Amino acid sequence: MGRTVPTFRMALENEILLWCKGYKNALRNEDKKIFGKIMNYSRLHGDAGMMSNRPVIFEVMMMNIILEQQKQLKEVQDQLIELQKKLDESE
Repeated sequence: MGRTVPTFRMALENEILLWCKGYKNALRNEDKKIFGKIMNYSRLHGDAGMMSNRPVIFEVMMMNIILEQQKQLKEVQDQLIELQKKLDESE
C-alpha cells in the first residue's frame, strides 16, 4: 500500500508546528505573540498556496506572510497620505 499524501493544509500546519517547537520557544514573550501573528498570516492564503503546487511548504508560507505584510504596509501608507492631505489642508 502506498502512503497517503498529506493535504496542503496538513503539511502547512506540520511546518508551523516544527517552527513552534524550537524557534518560538526560544523567543521572548512579546516576540512570541508577533510570531503567532506571522504564522497566522501563513494560513490566510491556503487556497493560493495549494494551487501554487510548490514542493517546499516554507516557500508558500513566506509568500503568504509577505503578501499580508505588504497589505498592512499599503494600509499604513494610505493612512499616512490621508493624514498628510489633512495637514496640508489645515495650513
